Formats: sequence, structure tokens, C-alpha cells
Amino acid sequence: MFYTTTLALFHALAFTKAAAAYAGIQKSLSLATETESCKQTSALFPKQTLKLDETLEQLFNTNAFQTKAYDALSAVVRVPTVSHEEFLPVGQDPRWEAFGDLHVQLESLFPLVFKSLNVTKVNTYNLVLHWQGTSRLLKPILMTAHQDVVPVEPSTVDQWLHPPFSGHNDGTWIWGRGSCDDKPDIISQLSTVESLLTHGFKPTRTFVFAFGIDEESAGRNGAGAIAKYLEATYGQDSFAALLDEGFGFAAQYGGDVLFAGPATGEKGYLDVRVEVSTPGGHSSVPPRHTAIGILASTITSIESSPHPVALPRTGTAFRQIQCEAEFGPNVSPIIRELVEHARHNDTALQELARVLVETDEEGMGRIYEALMTTTQAVDLVQGGVKVNALPERVEAVVNHRIAEQSSVSELMHRFTATVLPVAKRYNLTLTAFGSVAYGGGAGKGEIVLSDAWGTALEPAPRTPTNAEEDGDARAYEVLMGTIKAALKTSPKYKDRKVVVMPKLALGMLFFLLHYTKSYWKLTRNIFRYGHSADGASYNGAHTVNEALRADALIEKIRFHTKWILNWDEVEYKEAAGN
Repeated sequence: MFYTTTLALFHALAFTKAAAAYAGIQKSLSLATETESCKQTSALFPKQTLKLDETLEQLFNTNAFQTKAYDALSAVVRVPTVSHEEFLPVGQDPRWEAFGDLHVQLESLFPLVFKSLNVTKVNTYNLVLHWQGTSRLLKPILMTAHQDVVPVEPSTVDQWLHPPFSGHNDGTWIWGRGSCDDKPDIISQLSTVESLLTHGFKPTRTFVFAFGIDEESAGRNGAGAIAKYLEATYGQDSFAALLDEGFGFAAQYGGDVLFAGPATGEKGYLDVRVEVSTPGGHSSVPPRHTAIGILASTITSIESSPHPVALPRTGTAFRQIQCEAEFGPNVSPIIRELVEHARHNDTALQELARVLVETDEEGMGRIYEALMTTTQAVDLVQGGVKVNALPERVEAVVNHRIAEQSSVSELMHRFTATVLPVAKRYNLTLTAFGSVAYGGGAGKGEIVLSDAWGTALEPAPRTPTNAEEDGDARAYEVLMGTIKAALKTSPKYKDRKVVVMPKLALGMLFFLLHYTKSYWKLTRNIFRYGHSADGASYNGAHTVNEALRADALIEKIRFHTKWILNWDEVEYKEAAGN
């Protein structure tokens, strides 16, 4: 699931505004030292198994192998492993049984995998496959994907060019729900292992593959159960790295340069329910302000107090922006220099943030603001039952995606401080997240703030990507080198320059946020990266006409193969569990 961020700010249309901004602060800037702001490593190829890698590259380019891989994806798409939020627990709801059908299909498609690896079924339908290495000193690698797919809206079935669970392959696209999200990752990982086993490969390092069943709903039956099993089996901080689904690569900034963007950070999450309760009565004799009016005042106060923009130098957003500026072909020289000075000069850093937010090209200002601040959106409002009855209880829900540099508690504190003046103005008691923040007049009413559904989530721990600032970023360097090697040997992309940069996930994928959280205790090196090109999907995921460009599956297999072979040769301390 990869989204493209076209940096229109960096293009020629933004040059004038950037130049004006830079001219205003140029005199106050100290000259930055010449250091790498977006360090790049070379393509990383395995040394001990280089011949095997080359043999498999040749295999992956054959029609026979590609047809077999395409047929495998089509076969699993035909199994409708839909998950719903309202599913009862496994064992109490027969709709989970489709996942058993998928397991039968996978066992048929990859016989060596299921014969050679230790297969554990957690909570009946989660698949955890252990590929035991010969060394018990090296931390394992965890690779995840999910078996479930989102439902197909019945009213849209006739809009599909091919039936949504057909797995139809028209020679270019493989059609159907799950063809993009996330069954290609399952097929790619298992195809990789099957191919390696066929060629006699025996890993030194242990590899674990975990395929959950409810990433698209709640994660309680899937990743939550898997994480408990893995912690009990291996312990906390027991894995060298985790590779999960996520962003991919694209020529985002003009020219012929491919930018690959593994998400190494994720924003947090909080839905705040605002409840206003006041005495009821007949609307023929109303108070000056009804509960709905007070709620409206509260919402106005909230929306009039946006969260401040901040661009910490050690944060993921600033690292992402530095890479964009350093290597984006269409970045203006002025912006490039402003970013360079922002690394050392606070005035330049503040000006950079302001310019990024104020650009109005294709809505990019809002995207940059979302990278640098906690966002808030009043998405739900409910209240009133009859036109002649005063509303006694009304509510709104405010959705937040919490900035990487903030926290749930900081957000709750700020939200309470924003609503407090409203409570005082109307003499209402304010109860904020379980504590009385203000005692209003007796019988006047109350404002209650709460975590709407108990889904509060802290921003994810940031994966190390900079050795100078984070202490050890070698796992990220392995990923970077592997991405470059996979693209360098690809017939389709071999002549392109490749830049790998860390990205901040904005929290667009709510359930993925909570799904990945389950694994936080297993490793500090979490990479959300799918190795798919922009344009590899016909119409995106979770919508009509979901389809994957067939050759994109081969690109994934090429990447997963090098990922396993490279990690099998890495021996630094972080991986050795010292």
C-alpha cells in the first residue's frame, strides 16, 4: 500500500516563494558544514551465496516461473478470506473457516515450505512458519503479511471489470480483492522460500514468517495473538528486524530517480469523544444556549486551536525532507540550500517548516503540515431527538493523528486546556479523561472528554536510520542495500538511480497502526515496506477493480530473496543478540 507524495513545492512553480523566504533570512544563516544529510549505501549482494542469487535471478526471469507465481496469486485471491470488525472470536463464528480453505491452498502451492518449515497455527488460523537456522546466536528475522481482505460492497460488484474473487489474469493484471492488499506479500515470501529450498539453501539465521487474519479489522485475533506467541517463544527484543507491508518506490520528484520509502516511524492515534449534557425541557422556553449550541462552541474552540507545527532535526519527517531535497531532480536550488542550512540553523528550520506548510500546490501544504504536527478532525456529531425537545445529551468525536514528537498524554492535556474555557463560560463541570478538571454550577450540566473507543495509540518507536544520531542503523542499511540490489538486477529498473529514504506513516491505515503495535516489543528495527512500484496497482486497494500488475509480483520475489540471503550473512552485534 504505497502512496505517492509529489513534491510540487520543490518544482519550478514554488521557486519564487522559496526564493523570497530564503532572501529574508539569508543574512542570519551560518554556513553549514559539508556532511551527508541523506547517507546512501551501495547495493548489497550476498557474497557466500552470490552464485545462488544469480541462479535464482535467471529463474525468476523465465516464463515458467512467472506463470507459476501468477497462478499462485490468482488461486489465493479466489479464496474469499474476508474479515469483519463484527466477527465473533475464532471458534464462535463460522466465517473464519475460509482461512482454513486458504491454508489448504497454500500447502498445495508450496509443498516444500510446509514440509520443511515448522508450521504453527496460532489461534487456529494465524500462520507462523519457523525456518530454523544453524546458528542460535543470531537474532531471527520476522517477516509479516496478512491473509484477510476487506469486504466487497455488494452494490459495487457490477462495477468490477472482472469478478472480485475471480483472480483473473488478463496477461497484464491479476484481478480481485486481495490482489494488492496483501496476498502478494504472502505469495512472494512463500515463493522465495520454496525456491531457496528447491536449490538446497539452508539458512544460518532463523527466519520467521507470520501471516495474520484480521489486519483489516481489529488485530485482536491476529497480530495480537501472534505477538504473544512470539514473545513467549523468543522473548522481547529477540528479532534483528521486522519487515511488514508498507510503502514502495516511485519516481516522485521528476527525472529518472527512483525513491524508495520504507516507513520507519508512525504517528499516534486518539479519538476524543466530547459529550455535553444539560437539563432538558420544552423548546418553547429555551435557555440562551442549548447543549447543541455549547457543543458548537466547543468545536469552534477546538478548530480555532490547531496544534503547532514542529520539525525536530532527529525526527523522521526532517530526514525524509532532507533526502527529497538532496536527490530530487526538480528541487529548486533555493529550497535545497534552505534545507541544508536548516540542519544547523534554527531560523532556517522554522522558515522551512513555514514555507512547506504554506505551499498550495496540489494540496501539498496540508500533507506537509500533517507530517509535522498533530492533526485534528471533527468527524462525528450526534444530538437532539425532537424539534420541540431541548437536547439533554449531545456529542462529537474528534479524530487525532499524533505527531511523532508528541504523545497521547500531551494531547489529552492540551485538549482539556482548550475545552476548559468553554466549561467555565457556561458554568459546566468538566470531566476530562476520568478526572474532574473544573467544578461547574450544581445542576448546570457537564462536559465529558474521553477516549471514544479505547483505541489510543502512542506514536511508534522510531526505527534507527542514522548511525551518528541513533547509535546503530545497520539494519536500515541492510534494507537500503537490499532495495538497491533488487532494483539494480531488475530488467525493468536496472538503469535507474535509486535513493532510499525514511518515511513517516501518517496514520492513514488505522488498523495497520494497531497491527504493527503488537510487534513493538520484539525489535526496534521495524520496516513497513512493500517493494511495489507506484502504478503497480490498477485502482489501489480497498476499492473496485483492485488488481496488481503481474510483473510487480516478480519484483517482490526478487527483493524478498535478496533480503533473506543478505540477512543470512549479517553478523553484527545488534543481530547477534549481545
